[in-house]
Amino acid sequence: MKLQLPFIQLPLRFDAERLAAEVAQLGDAAWRPHPQGFPGNSMLPLVAVDGDAANESFAGEMAPTPELRRCPYLSQVFGTLGATVGRSRLMRLSGHAEVTRHADQGYYWAERVRVHVPIVTQPTVRFECGDAAINMAAGECWIFDTWRQHRVLNDATESRVHLVVDTVGGEAFWGLLGRGRAHSAPRGPGLWEPEYVAPTDGEATFACERVNVPVVMSPWEINTHLGQLLADAMPHPQLQPVRQLTMRFARAWQGLWARFGDRPDGHEAFRELLGRYLSEVATPAQPLVLNNQLRWFDAMQVMVARVAVVPAQAASAQEVGARAQRQMGDNA
Repeated sequence: MKLQLPFIQLPLRFDAERLAAEVAQLGDAAWRPHPQGFPGNSMLPLVAVDGDAANESFAGEMAPTPELRRCPYLSQVFGTLGATVGRSRLMRLSGHAEVTRHADQGYYWAERVRVHVPIVTQPTVRFECGDAAINMAAGECWIFDTWRQHRVLNDATESRVHLVVDTVGGEAFWGLLGRGRAHSAPRGPGLWEPEYVAPTDGEATFACERVNVPVVMSPWEINTHLGQLLADAMPHPQLQPVRQLTMRFARAWQGLWARFGDRPDGHEAFRELLGRYLSEVATPAQPLVLNNQLRWFDAMQVMVARVAVVPAQAASAQEVGARAQRQMGDNA
C-alpha cells in the first residue's frame, strides 16, 4: 500500500523471546523455500487459503495454518492488530543475505498493508525504503510503504526472522495507525512509547479474509487504481494520450457495470473492452515510468488488467487467485 511516509511504527511492543521460543519449537522442517527462489530467503506460512500451508493462492477464505495454532502468543499478536488478516507468514533471511530492491506492484498489494514484527534480528540488519533506512528492533511493530522501492540487508551471521502480516486493515487497526510514530520522530519517556502486549493463556481468534480478488472490478476500483498510476507517472509527452485513452476506458467500464454488474453474462463484454484498451494503450505507454521507477504499462497490467475480469477458463477461486500471484515481489 502507498503511504505518506516510508516507515511508521505502531504503538505495540511484543515479547520477542517468547515469540522466538514458539517459532523454534516448530522445527526447521516447517520452513519452505521462498516461492520466487530468492537466495537466503525462506518462509513459514501462518495464514493461508483454507489454512493449508501448501496453498500459496491470494484468493479464497484465509485461515490459520496448523503451525500458527501451535503458537498461542503468535496468534495473540494477530489478534492485537485489530485487522482483517490476509495471507501471512514468518519470513527468514539468512546471514549475509538480502531482499533485493523492488516495489510491490501487484493487485494484491495495492490496498494491503504489510505489518512487520521482528522476532529474531540484530542491530545491523538494515531495512531501506525510498530514501529512508532503519533497523526494526525485536518485538517492535512496523508498517512501510510497499509502493516505494525497498530492500533488506542482513550483514550479520545469524538469520533474521520477521512475522509478516498482510491486511486491508480494520477499524481498530486504523486506530493504532493514528497513534503510530513516523520513523524519524522522537521517542522515549514523555514523548512516544509503544504499549507492551504481554503473553496470556490460550490461542487468540482474529478475523480473516473471505473476499479478496474480484470477479469483475467495480468502476470505483478501476478508477482508484488507474488514477494512482496516472498521478504517479513521471512527466512525458505521451502521458496525455495515455490519460485520455485510460479515462475513456474507465468511463466505458462504468457503462458496462451499470448494465451487467459482475453477472456472468457480462464477462465477455468486459474482456473485449479490456482487450481493446490494452491494444490501444500499449504503444503510447511504453516510455512512461512511475516515480517509484516501475514501468507504467507493466504496473498497470499487474495491478489492473490481469485481475479486472475473471478469465474465461477460470472455474474456481484458486484459478481466479492465480491472476494476482504474478510478479508480486512479496519477499520483504
